Amino acid sequence: MTQLVSPSRIMEVGFGFWDSKTLLTAVNLEIFTNIGSDKLSADEIKAELRLHGRGIYDFLDSLVSLGFLKREGILEKARYSNTEETKAFLDKNSPQYIGGILEMLNDRLYKFWGDLEEGLRTGKPQNEIKVSGNSVFEELYAEPIRLRQFIQAMSGNQIGIFIEFAKKFDFSRYSTLCDIGGAGGHLSIQVALNNEHMICSTLDLPPVEPIAKETIEKFGLSSRISTISGDFFKDDFPKADVITMGNILHNWNLENKKYLIQKAYNALPASGALVAIESFIDDERKHNALGLLLSLNMLIETEGGFNFTGADFDSWCKEIGFKETTVMPLTGPSSAAIAFK
Repeated sequence: MTQLVSPSRIMEVGFGFWDSKTLLTAVNLEIFTNIGSDKLSADEIKAELRLHGRGIYDFLDSLVSLGFLKREGILEKARYSNTEETKAFLDKNSPQYIGGILEMLNDRLYKFWGDLEEGLRTGKPQNEIKVSGNSVFEELYAEPIRLRQFIQAMSGNQIGIFIEFAKKFDFSRYSTLCDIGGAGGHLSIQVALNNEHMICSTLDLPPVEPIAKETIEKFGLSSRISTISGDFFKDDFPKADVITMGNILHNWNLENKKYLIQKAYNALPASGALVAIESFIDDERKHNALGLLLSLNMLIETEGGFNFTGADFDSWCKEIGFKETTVMPLTGPSSAAIAFK
């Protein structure tokens, strides 16, 4: 019997940017924040957000059909409200807000991914570096507003992963932790909140320190978490029982990856552990699509960065001198690869 094949999946992915851009636009317009816990008409939403009447029903009803809004009535009689998910994660008044990463996708990466073909042909980044000559990090860190948006975006995207790590990793044998490239300090915060004996530090470039201090103070953890200004390529890593790198290694080429792993090895005691939290590519390179797409994003964003597998991490760490490694699944596609000295 001939098996029937369908183009549905091809068409779904091919038109996927329609869904994506509709959601990203809604986040940027603050549709979900504007609605909050209310039930609003299209006219009320249009007036509050200063939108044109043409397309307003199609836009809002598209969000309904995609599962991001609920609706009672239709057209002029319709009242729109948030779903449980959008109320929790896309209303800026919610402590669980994760829209920052979506704002960055809309403001930066959406247009840069339009040049993926050029990136594949040239092997060169397709972001701000094409115009300014500066790396993505130089661009982000040069402008305080953009830097804060970037850090908030990364924090919102990673907070659930850090919570899972802080609860799942066995910290009973350790007392100190240093998070390299710690951004807003959220990994250290979660470790401290969930492990009362741990003393933590978070290291990042000088422009980041005020943001990290502010966040740590909000959680009342200034006595147990210190901030360190430094360049993790130029400066020695602080000594600590556990050194973490949350979504750091994928940004760099192989030489720099090994250099950072070596610096961690040098800073750890004999019984210490290096933890790299990443959305790893699976060892067979065919299951974790997000891990592979993240590697393509490194083509767009960096000169030599790429994502990698747990087996890659094991090979690099053992080459440097670590005794063994293991991979601990966290939330979604993310895992913690742990190297024991």
